[in-house]
Amino acid sequence: MNDDHPAADEPAEAPYLRLLARGAPAEEYERPVLRARADGAPVTRLAELERAKRLALRVRDELEGRRRREAELSALFATAGDLAGLRDLDAVLQAIVQRARSLLGTDVAYLTLNDPRAGDTYMRVTEGSVSARFQSLRLAMGAGLGGLVAQTAMPYVTESYFDDERFRHTHTIDSGVRDEGLVAILGVPLALGSGVIGVLFAADRRIRVFEREQIALLASLASLAAVAIDTANLLEETRSALDGLGAANDTIRTHSAVLERASEVHDRLTELVLRGGGVDDVAAAVAEVLSGTVQVTGTGTGGEPVPAALAAAVARSRADGHAVREGDTWTAAVTAGGELLGALVLRGHPGLDPVDQRTLERAAMVTALLLLARRTAGEAEQRFRGELLDDLLDAPHRDPRLLRERAGRLRADLDVPHVVLAARPADGATADRQRLWSAASHVAATRHGLAAARDGGTVLLLPLEDGVDASTTARRLAAQLGAAVHAEVTVGASTRVPAPAAHPEAVAAGYAEAQRCVDALRVLGRGGEGAAAEDFGFLGLLLADSRDVGGFVRRTIGAVTDYDTRRGTDLVRTLDAYFASGMSPARTKDALHVHVNTVAQRLERVAQLLGPDWQQPERALELQLALRLHRLGGTG
Repeated sequence: MNDDHPAADEPAEAPYLRLLARGAPAEEYERPVLRARADGAPVTRLAELERAKRLALRVRDELEGRRRREAELSALFATAGDLAGLRDLDAVLQAIVQRARSLLGTDVAYLTLNDPRAGDTYMRVTEGSVSARFQSLRLAMGAGLGGLVAQTAMPYVTESYFDDERFRHTHTIDSGVRDEGLVAILGVPLALGSGVIGVLFAADRRIRVFEREQIALLASLASLAAVAIDTANLLEETRSALDGLGAANDTIRTHSAVLERASEVHDRLTELVLRGGGVDDVAAAVAEVLSGTVQVTGTGTGGEPVPAALAAAVARSRADGHAVREGDTWTAAVTAGGELLGALVLRGHPGLDPVDQRTLERAAMVTALLLLARRTAGEAEQRFRGELLDDLLDAPHRDPRLLRERAGRLRADLDVPHVVLAARPADGATADRQRLWSAASHVAATRHGLAAARDGGTVLLLPLEDGVDASTTARRLAAQLGAAVHAEVTVGASTRVPAPAAHPEAVAAGYAEAQRCVDALRVLGRGGEGAAAEDFGFLGLLLADSRDVGGFVRRTIGAVTDYDTRRGTDLVRTLDAYFASGMSPARTKDALHVHVNTVAQRLERVAQLLGPDWQQPERALELQLALRLHRLGGTG
């Protein structure tokens, strides 16, 4: 039923109450009388309508007066001032565009909005732009890459704008893009509901491929921008409501308080993002605003895995894009680019009004944004660690000062002793290599070392801990990486590298040595273990580039030579003669010209120093080699 077409059987006041409710202008109050007169209503009915009209106009005047008086109240002025924060919208959008440019590392970032009245699209915010023409562009609807994004409501990316024929080129847009020097452009939609209100772009002045995570990150930033614009629209609607519905004071106060809370939460979450807050900060802010407890779940969020009891709720929230309720628990899925990262779980709220529900959903979106940013930063740090280690291995003649500077940014100290470790998965499967690379990168980050994927496995450069040798480091790393990838990981370690920054060539030599240790472990059937060259006895001399003969001699017969030095005895010569005599005490005493009991006493002392297994074939072979090297080189 029309407001100005009253039914014959309804009270005369009804159409005027409807006009009052929607805040109709004064001239519309004549329509009910005119329509009734045109319909041939009786004189009494016309008189009732006239009387009702005069009363309604007086009420309207009174409402207008009350609206003006109410506007003078300081509390309503404060609420209206907060809600009329359109001056802050530009700052929020500028900050979002700046963060998009920073996180994606592009030359330029910009945001365009649709102008329904003009029927075109205009440039709202730019960051990094140097062209005045580009900054003032107004684009025809459906033109350019932005037109393709707006039409399909899907992200689009072009590696080379002028060579891409998927979208409609126009002289105006191409001229602006050419002035700015842009080549690679990524655009994502600013979506509200099922409609697109604008496009957020990130662009480079060179050919570039945007990764899936970067597209998802820009899409999350675009969602945040759309929320900011939506909030501004809500505030504008509130101001219109204040202008037209002064009579509904209680309703306005309630509605304004809700929207003020929504705006406050939005501003608070936006501030968290811009100052680098974490997911726990977001959860704490939402818990405080909604007066409940908020739990961050899901390994992607850094929290506990999503409980099985919440799996169905998370799946429903992910499917329809809204928070869902089960009992007094609300669950909002944390997603980015179709990937489920976890969930925000609000407990203690059997009912949420739409704005509070939206607050929880916005918090989930901001959480996804923070996780993507953290992931991007983590991947960048892993890449930098790998690039620095690759340079040490492949270009050892780089300036040590630059190496130290790059290492310092990664909190690594290349002037302390390190060890090079080569790690390989058992079967070399692609999945195992990827998991091994991730696990090794985590170890390198926590140990202030470096890691890189190489030769079907990974190579690590780790600082040696006090009191821990290369062999122990290799065994521990094999166990740690094996547990992380759920498969055997064989680890070989180099000898000690005193200062990689001062002697970068030692890193490549150490890596070759570590690889030989891995190969030796596999040949010996010891896959899944860790070892250094020193663990292989005299074979270690063949594995190690350094050929540490003195070290081998000391490890093998050092206890005997030290005893001779301290006591003035002749155990080394006795041991040498014993082996030269075919391990016969009788022939040994003839060679030494001593009594056989003297030989027996000396051999008993040797057993105390070297252990009861010193005459076993493998041990005896190492002892004979050490004795010969000692005799030839005078090594002690």
